[in-house]
Amino acid sequence: MLDNLLSEVDVQHLCTLLDKAHNIIVTCHVSPDGDAMGAVLAFSHFLWRKGKNAQPVVPNIFPDFLKWMPGVARVRIYEKHENEVAPLVIICLDFNAPDRLQGLQKPVTDSQSPKIMIDHHLDPVDFCDWVVSRQEMSSTCELLYRILVQLEGLEPMTYEEAVCLYTGMMTDTGCFSYNSNRSDIYYIIGRLLTKGIDKDKIYRNVFFNYSAERFRLMGYMLYVKLEYFPEYHASLMTLTREEQKRFSHKKGDTEGFVNIPLQIGKSRLSVFLREDTERHNIRVSLRSVDDFPCNRMAAEFFNGGGHLNASGGELSCTMDEAVQIVRKALKKYTSLLTDR
Repeated sequence: MLDNLLSEVDVQHLCTLLDKAHNIIVTCHVSPDGDAMGAVLAFSHFLWRKGKNAQPVVPNIFPDFLKWMPGVARVRIYEKHENEVAPLVIICLDFNAPDRLQGLQKPVTDSQSPKIMIDHHLDPVDFCDWVVSRQEMSSTCELLYRILVQLEGLEPMTYEEAVCLYTGMMTDTGCFSYNSNRSDIYYIIGRLLTKGIDKDKIYRNVFFNYSAERFRLMGYMLYVKLEYFPEYHASLMTLTREEQKRFSHKKGDTEGFVNIPLQIGKSRLSVFLREDTERHNIRVSLRSVDDFPCNRMAAEFFNGGGHLNASGGELSCTMDEAVQIVRKALKKYTSLLTDR
C-alpha cells in the first residue's frame, strides 16, 4: 500500500474545484515529453470519465513517437488554436513556472479561472490556486497516479489512463534507469499491470518507432560530433540548424541522444547543445550519473534547472559561445566530476 500524499483538506479542495467546473483545460510545458503527454492524457481521460468537457492543450507540437497514445487525437496544439482557450479551470501538469508555457503563458496567467498545479520539479512558482509539488517523485505521472487513486481508489481507473501513466513514468526515468530506486514505483507498475497494459508494447511504441533519418543522424552525432573530455569524465555533442535540415530532423528525433555518452566508462556527465529551430537560442540538455548535480550546473550556467541527474536550460548566443560556456562549466565543476 502507498501512503496518502494529500491531506483531507487538500482532497476536498481539489474535489470542489473539479466538481464545480465543466470546461477544463489540461496543459503542460512547451516541447512536451512522455511524462507531460502521459499526465495530460491520463488526467483528460479521468475527467472525460467524469463527464467533464476537458480539453488537452499543449503549447506546441510533440514528438511523433508519442502519437500512438490513447486520446492523442483530441489534443489541440495551442499554436493552431489560439482563440479556443476559455476554461473554468486550468490544470497545469509537469511544469513549475508559467514561462515553461511559451506562447500559452499569457492566456493562462491572465485567466481568472482557478489553476491547479501537479508537478515534480524544484521550486514551483506561485501562480496556481492549488499546488501539489513533490520533487522526490520519479515523474509527474507517478504523482498523478497517487492522487487519482487517493481520490477514488484503483478500481475505476481505465486501461487508457493506466497506459498514459505508465508511459510517463517509463520515459521520465529512462526506462527506470535513473531516479527510480524507490519501491513505490514498482508497486505502482504492478497495479497498472492489473489494468491490462502491455508494458513491452508501450516500450516498443516509444523506442522502436523512429525514422531511418533519425538513425543516420545518430550515427553522425556519435562519429562526427561527439567530443569526450577524459579529464572531466564528461562529453559534449552539438547540433546546428543546418545539420538538422540535412538529416530531415523532426521534433523528437534527438530524444535520448544525450544519454548515450554516459555509456563511456567512468563517464559522469553528458551535455547536448541543439540550435532551436523555432527560436534563436540554444537548447541545453544535461544528464549525469551517481550524485553529480546536473540541476546546479544548469541553474548556474544555462538559465535552467531540473533534477539531480536530468536537467536542461537554454542560452541566447551562438553555438561557439555556448561551447565555451560548457567548457567553463566543466572547469568550475572539475572536483565534483572527478571525485569518485
